[in-house]
Amino acid sequence: MSTLLNKLAGFGDFTVLVVGDFMLDEFLYGDAERLSPDAPVPVLRSDRLERTAGGSANVASCLMGLGGRVHCCGVVGDDEAGQWLREDLSARGCVIDGLVTDAGRPTTVKRSIVGLAQHRHPQKMFRVDVEMTDPVSDPIERQLLAVIGASVGSVDIICLEDYGKGVCSETLCQSVIELARAAGVPVFVDPANGVDWTRYAGATTMTPNRTELEQAIDHRFPDSVPDPEPATAMMERLELDTMVLTLDRHGSMLLQRDAEPLHVPTTTRSVYDVTGAGDMVLAALAAGRANGLSWTESVEFSNAAAGLEVEVFGAQPIPLSSVRREIMLRQAPMDRSVRAPEELATELAVHREAGQRIVLTNGCFDVVHAGHVAYLREAANLGDVLVVGVNVDEEVAKQKGPERPVYPLQQRLDILSEFRCIDYLVAFPEATAHELIRAVQPDIYVKGGDYRPEEINEHDLVTELGIELRVLGHRPGLSSTSVIERMADG
Repeated sequence: MSTLLNKLAGFGDFTVLVVGDFMLDEFLYGDAERLSPDAPVPVLRSDRLERTAGGSANVASCLMGLGGRVHCCGVVGDDEAGQWLREDLSARGCVIDGLVTDAGRPTTVKRSIVGLAQHRHPQKMFRVDVEMTDPVSDPIERQLLAVIGASVGSVDIICLEDYGKGVCSETLCQSVIELARAAGVPVFVDPANGVDWTRYAGATTMTPNRTELEQAIDHRFPDSVPDPEPATAMMERLELDTMVLTLDRHGSMLLQRDAEPLHVPTTTRSVYDVTGAGDMVLAALAAGRANGLSWTESVEFSNAAAGLEVEVFGAQPIPLSSVRREIMLRQAPMDRSVRAPEELATELAVHREAGQRIVLTNGCFDVVHAGHVAYLREAANLGDVLVVGVNVDEEVAKQKGPERPVYPLQQRLDILSEFRCIDYLVAFPEATAHELIRAVQPDIYVKGGDYRPEEINEHDLVTELGIELRVLGHRPGLSSTSVIERMADG
């Protein structure tokens, strides 16, 4: 079975050229608990300033978080903000040779004033923008195009992030698209508000949100999943291969040539801050397509990433490990904990990325009784994730006799799946748990009984692998065999 989660486990290196408006986001925090005595406005008593990469710089950061290699191409001013952006992106591992310094314009800075009233969550009060939106000069544009021309043959995808700050002129956009098409490189565009979208004609895909498309076509959509026809008409007019229309809590709509429009829903969020969500969508789509995901899978991936983005304050890159965990939670069957070995390996890798301790135990679990309940509960308390291996019927018969098991494997799994303390169940056919231990690679291996650790069959293996071995207390009189014998006597 090849699920989206399985495919994410195989994500590899990819390289993206990010072209567009590189910006600095600043957040001035403080308490806002009183009004000014000379005007009816809140007074912020500032206590700290935080800076993050914004605009195209945030797209670059998001791509790095998803495992990409990023080349940056844009304009910064000859100022302290521009120097900070250079240093931050370079520290993240981005190639910044394509960041051109223009002494004639400032680095774009969005400075948000964030107040905390009555010790509640931070609330954005006001924003001050330092920017110049005039098109960059011809010499600067020629420098940018020279960088793009030199880079296009060595990247997998070009992301064009237009915030309308003067970099993405019609000439530059069309030159980028022509260079990319000649090199067979896809171009993904996040369009700007209030500009003529013909500048993006011929790109591979665009990722407008509902509001941006409404303004572009001068048409208001209802607050629901809209009629796809206007978006489809725009896609065809611009000769795009696809369009991904983002719809906030309604997910996304995927439009493709010669295919029916597809609504891809998302998980409802307690939205906190939508800043950076569009950047995350663009980055996740690029990462997905560069790693061979289908368009539908890439949209599902971007939905999950953007959903995590809106739950953090400001524009913050979401790491691949967090997106993988989110998708794992979405795809996990709600009514069962049973996994095939390959499914289990993929999901356990996500738990490890999150720093969770994995506990493994195994047994027949035939005729479950109070001893099993206490044992499994105690095992679960030793870590964060409890995996239980269950012997197949043939092995139970070898160990317990030809009349066992009383309950066949599927029934035993059904019973154990109702235990809240068990996270995963997996059947295994071997006489001992050696192969199961190698497959699961737990932090702790647990056995129950009245024997010493060195008497356990798997002792040497867990010692070799550096796995902690725990033997839980024996409970006399509590065993499946004794329960069956008492029932027979009765």
